[in-house]
Amino acid sequence: MSLKAVAQQTLGLIDLTTLNDNDTNEIVIELCKKAKTEFGSVPAICIFRQFIPAAKQYFADNGLNVKIATVTNFPHGGTDIELALRETQEAIDLGADEVDIVFPYRALMAGDTQIGAEIVKRAKQICGTKTLKVIIESGVLQDPKLIELASEIAIDAGADFIKTSTGKVAINATLEATEVMLNSIKKAGGKCAFKAAGGVRLVSEAKDYLDLTARIMGAEWINSNTFRFGASSLLGDVLNVLSGRESILDKTVY
Repeated sequence: MSLKAVAQQTLGLIDLTTLNDNDTNEIVIELCKKAKTEFGSVPAICIFRQFIPAAKQYFADNGLNVKIATVTNFPHGGTDIELALRETQEAIDLGADEVDIVFPYRALMAGDTQIGAEIVKRAKQICGTKTLKVIIESGVLQDPKLIELASEIAIDAGADFIKTSTGKVAINATLEATEVMLNSIKKAGGKCAFKAAGGVRLVSEAKDYLDLTARIMGAEWINSNTFRFGASSLLGDVLNVLSGRESILDKTVY
């Protein structure tokens, strides 16, 4: 597959993201404006839940079918179950199409396998038919066995997606963690989807994730219902590749 073909495929898999402390309605609207490009639209944006109404209004006004994802129990993956569930309910009430909830990964590292299962199970009950993505924070878990365990707990508890990272820690998405997580999905019969989040900035990097996923799950498995990139800067490189412009990030001419 040519790099342009990879860029076109990647465009249809991006959760275009802003999750910064200084976000405003205006910043989120600017993100919304980037969701539709001359080459097609991204499937979703990911924003803090207080900005959901503004984003929904923008997409409605402009006739865009772009899903809105938000985050809960974010970014630390705390163990206050009721707080995490209140945030999730609030997200759904505000109109989120998808909820990315942070798994209590530090509790798992301390040996508690129950609280994560409980949070995911109850959050999925709140989400109902809406999509629940579970962020396991693979870069902090680090140990492949812990990454596998978190993935299996989340899948068994009803996660629609398992997601690598919050993007707020030192190590975010890696191919090594992705391989472990995809194998957990495959072991579960492919009933769960996957999201690589944080640190994927170039189409050439996205290609590595897509190639790995195709090897484990099959190329036909990959679509926006089963695979996403959580990214804020990847779109820029996608558009550079599709336009034949020089990449801002690595100065490579495609």
